[in-house]
Amino acid sequence: AGKTTTTERILKLTGKIHKTGEVHDGEATTDFMEQEQERGITIQSAATSCEWDGHRMNIIDTPGHVDFTIEVYRSLKVLDGGVGVFCGSGGVEPQSETNWRYANESGVARVIFVNKLDRIGADFYRVVDQVENVLAANPLIMVLPIGTEDDFTGIVDLLTRKAWVWDNSGDPSKYELLDVPADMVDDVETYREALIEMAVEQDEAAMEMYLDGKEPDMETIKKCIRKGTIALDFFPTYCGSAFKNKGIQPVLNAVIDYLPCPTDVKPQPEVDLEGNETGEFAIVDPEKPLRALAFKIMDDRFGALTFIRIYSGKLEKGTSVLNTFTGKTERIGRIVEMHADERIELDSAQAGDIVAVLGMKNVRTGHTLCDPKNPATLEPMVFPDPVISIAVAPKDKAASEKMGIAIGKMIQEDPSFRVETDEDSGETILRGMGELHLDIKIDILKRTHGVEVEVGKPQVAYRETITKVTEDSYTHKKQSGGSGQFGKIDYIIAPGEPGTGFVFESKVTGGNVPREFWPAVEKGFKNSLDNGVLAGFPCLDLKVTLTDGAFHAVDSSAVAFEIAARAAFRQTIPKAGPQLIEPIMKVDVFTPEDHVGDVIGDLNRRRGMIKAQEAGPTAVRIKADVPLSEMFGYIGDLRTMTSGRGQFSMEFSHYLPCPKNIAEVVIKETQERNKAK
Repeated sequence: AGKTTTTERILKLTGKIHKTGEVHDGEATTDFMEQEQERGITIQSAATSCEWDGHRMNIIDTPGHVDFTIEVYRSLKVLDGGVGVFCGSGGVEPQSETNWRYANESGVARVIFVNKLDRIGADFYRVVDQVENVLAANPLIMVLPIGTEDDFTGIVDLLTRKAWVWDNSGDPSKYELLDVPADMVDDVETYREALIEMAVEQDEAAMEMYLDGKEPDMETIKKCIRKGTIALDFFPTYCGSAFKNKGIQPVLNAVIDYLPCPTDVKPQPEVDLEGNETGEFAIVDPEKPLRALAFKIMDDRFGALTFIRIYSGKLEKGTSVLNTFTGKTERIGRIVEMHADERIELDSAQAGDIVAVLGMKNVRTGHTLCDPKNPATLEPMVFPDPVISIAVAPKDKAASEKMGIAIGKMIQEDPSFRVETDEDSGETILRGMGELHLDIKIDILKRTHGVEVEVGKPQVAYRETITKVTEDSYTHKKQSGGSGQFGKIDYIIAPGEPGTGFVFESKVTGGNVPREFWPAVEKGFKNSLDNGVLAGFPCLDLKVTLTDGAFHAVDSSAVAFEIAARAAFRQTIPKAGPQLIEPIMKVDVFTPEDHVGDVIGDLNRRRGMIKAQEAGPTAVRIKADVPLSEMFGYIGDLRTMTSGRGQFSMEFSHYLPCPKNIAEVVIKETQERNKAK
């Protein structure tokens, strides 16, 4: 959509940089990784700041590809406002829907910028309709485009009734403020009336004045727009071409005029270590106790950087802060303001600031840093589970030592990247959100860290679940001289609601299983979930209810009841209709119209379920749910089918039962692979 190019133009206009770099040349300021420069995509979020009209802005440029959505998610957690950039020809793309949903969940106010209006097939009004219908959002149109595609020259500001017309020099300062073009006067008045009607609904006095036939003054209208924007009632919508340097100034003005400053947003709720809200809030005030959230860890040539958003209080160099997750204090060595990969040293920072701290040892993404004398925890972040994995092995002993260190750093940087060691084979298993995600990680291992590895084939993250409610009982009894072990549990194992994971409850009454042993029973069942009975895949969506049992005054212990629960799991799951389930991906394919039949036929052969078909100006969008196991190498097949013109994206949607014939093959192959280890 052009987020990085838009960021580059903002930095140039605000005087932060003196020469713009282009994404396609690998020279954009915020795309500083080798992999970003080579591929022309943003892989990790990059932070910078600038000033406009006397106001300071923290900017985080985020990736667009769904494999790196975690970067968007954690950035939105710490931002007050955002600019949603949409392609004027591509419109609302699949990843747009995911990122918009994250922004809604985080309560982030947004301004919309419809970019690339100079492109073939660009249509501002069509994109606005998609925002309304696909995203269920309420766009507040603030400007109208003058011309489109090659004839796009500028915009009309509806509030001021002035046309901003740029020349074709590429210099953003080379524009004129002119009267509205004659052929646009009627449209401008129609859209302006709709804009003001929507705005004055935010203020009763302004609404009454408007209904009496008087237009409120400009300051009142802007206050109304600001109020509605912060309340997420609507989203001021602009357009332009960042690449051609047209339309950026009005967006910057809108950020200042309509998006919230730190004191405008709701205070962050404080929670206890179990995640329950305490009723206290982190107030944006430098005089309050320190409350800060670590949202990103980055390892560069100078060491580990911890990016934090300060919600209240001050952070000063040389002081100590408490990490509420680890219970340990950390000393603040150096504080820096980041400009992509450059640093500006600071002595202190305060509520509302986004800064980076060097040298923190035990801080991870989502940890809270606070005043040791007045501790509190902010709402933690929840990260999705990976759906794809590959095995990697170092080529020699030297690479083995380096690989362990490198992977440790990579895990800290990316919470959606997981690493496990297969206990039987000793293989290192990398898990990620998609093929591109893991491809980038392997490339970073090899080039950034200098680790030569051999890479296996991608593996699907199958899971197991159950289909029947099963009531059962198990007694653990061990007597071998001295004190023994005893624990008896009666329980019901039942399928859980999709997406609930593991749920445990106790309905024991009368003290047959003392309350002190309930957590041990829960722990025993929960720890057994990692290794299912069909092929050793983790179990999902399962509910255990402890109904009764028995204990011995001398021989019963937490350990005895935990062992009983582990054995009970292995005893009962085979009776409960165990079933293999597979990850289903939400797939969006964009193809020229003359290849639609081939693409749909191919998706059907991949066990895909076609959900929708939408005709666009340059391509047809096909929405489908497809098993991940059928999608490996799809990009090559799609390019062959569409003569190189097709594109696709996919993200995890949900799990579904595997067809019996496929489940049998997967289970057999997995068992044979495990035996061979």
